[in-house]
Amino acid sequence: MMVQTQRDDRILRVDGLSVEYRRGRRRTIAVEDVSFRMAEGEVVGLVGESGSGKSTIGKAILGLVPAAEGRIEFLGEDLTAVRRSRRRQLTKDIQVVYQDPYSSLDPTKVIGYTLAEPIQVHEPAGRDAVRERVHTMLERVGLGPEAARKYPSQFSGGQRQRVAIARALILSPKLVVCDEAVSALDLSVQAEIINLISGLQHESGASFLFISHDLSVVRHVSDTVIVLKDGRVVEQGTAEEVYANPAHDYTRRLLAAAPVPDPEVQAQRTQDRILIGRADHRTPTR
Repeated sequence: MMVQTQRDDRILRVDGLSVEYRRGRRRTIAVEDVSFRMAEGEVVGLVGESGSGKSTIGKAILGLVPAAEGRIEFLGEDLTAVRRSRRRQLTKDIQVVYQDPYSSLDPTKVIGYTLAEPIQVHEPAGRDAVRERVHTMLERVGLGPEAARKYPSQFSGGQRQRVAIARALILSPKLVVCDEAVSALDLSVQAEIINLISGLQHESGASFLFISHDLSVVRHVSDTVIVLKDGRVVEQGTAEEVYANPAHDYTRRLLAAAPVPDPEVQAQRTQDRILIGRADHRTPTR
């Protein structure tokens, strides 16, 4: 299945992507025949439970796993065919925010060094110019210049994720992959980081691929939503369409699994999820 956007200025094209993992003679198909498009400035949400293939798609785009079949085209260039040296060059334009802010930052380096390093690699500049860019970026993510002198251990989980977001955006990339960027955070902190990501996306104009198991989270940040199950696309559409009128039982189950503050509504959602799960179990997979 393929997601068609309203725009023609497409930055990413994924056509017939399949990814498989091999362990000895055993072969596991993680992603099968997935196709979609992303426009400049668009946010596409990939949503599904663990094992659905959503993070594998992100890794394939980042060059961390090879494609078994298909094509990934970024600004007209086939990422599945580029050399390793070219892939390193493309890290300036394709950045990532990982799930775990605790392990994604070097604990031995101050934050200022962590943010300055990609600048010096891709856009070498004088010390004062680099320091100014680092301080400006820290201000944009709500930390302030004083954070540049501190180590990751001196920050909370939410603050560390702000640093990770700052690092991803400091080179003004064209595409950012957010792989479960809020799932390791408390619910109250999740809301803050989601609002931050949304604001920075609008401010920067970058395209975002937002990967999550939580459809309610994806809804708040995405223009288009792609629902994955067992490595295949089962539903796609605008965020509001998918959330308000889910066409697939699996999508309805994801919605039922999303936590809500009202205990009565949550209890009904839990019951709905049980009933949908039973129906899925009885219905043969097509």
